[in-house]
Amino acid sequence: MATVLLLRHGRTTANASGGLAGRRPVELDDTGRAQAARVRDRLGVLPLATVVSSPLIRCRQTVAIATPAAEPELDEGLIECGYGDWEGRPLKELAEEPLWPVVQQHPSAVVFPNGEAMADMSARAIATVRSWDARVTAEHGPEAIWLACSHGDVIKAIVADALGLHLDQFQRIVADPASITVIRYTPTRPFLVRVNDTGDLASLVPPKKDGRERADQSDAAVGGGAGGGV
Repeated sequence: MATVLLLRHGRTTANASGGLAGRRPVELDDTGRAQAARVRDRLGVLPLATVVSSPLIRCRQTVAIATPAAEPELDEGLIECGYGDWEGRPLKELAEEPLWPVVQQHPSAVVFPNGEAMADMSARAIATVRSWDARVTAEHGPEAIWLACSHGDVIKAIVADALGLHLDQFQRIVADPASITVIRYTPTRPFLVRVNDTGDLASLVPPKKDGRERADQSDAAVGGGAGGGV
């Protein structure tokens, strides 16, 4: 199967001010644009087969800077969780809400007032990424690398699924602005290759083919493996 790079959008004005943007049209700030430019440099070593993005402006701005040559596909399945009445409010204020500790400790039970259930967000995000991964694999082959730009909680939910974790544990995962998380799906299980990464990506370049089939790609490398080739 292909390898997906989950890119969180760069920092926004809401991130900087401590607010919950949700699905509001919040844009990147100067730091976020600089972060996206650094992502562009990091991605330069990778042959991206496809770029998919949440339709929200902060993700579209991020991919426009990070992958300027790409024509991204917009997919509602990658959109931010619908926080309903919580959107636009300061996080320090939301921390006083009775629902806050439930969001932190039992998110699978959370339905935001006039918004989305976190379990529904998780299910549609996971289904979206897996569907795109199968499509990219079918169109470009199992060595293909593709990118999906989304949001923090969405990415954390996808990572939790890849690790076989219950959604109630997804708050243990971190997805910083402009970070890249890498997952390789296989017929029997996903592999989390990198998480919340802000460093070099050269080791993800597929090694040169030597005639061997990757029939064993669902198996973990004993001893940890030698990593990707450049």
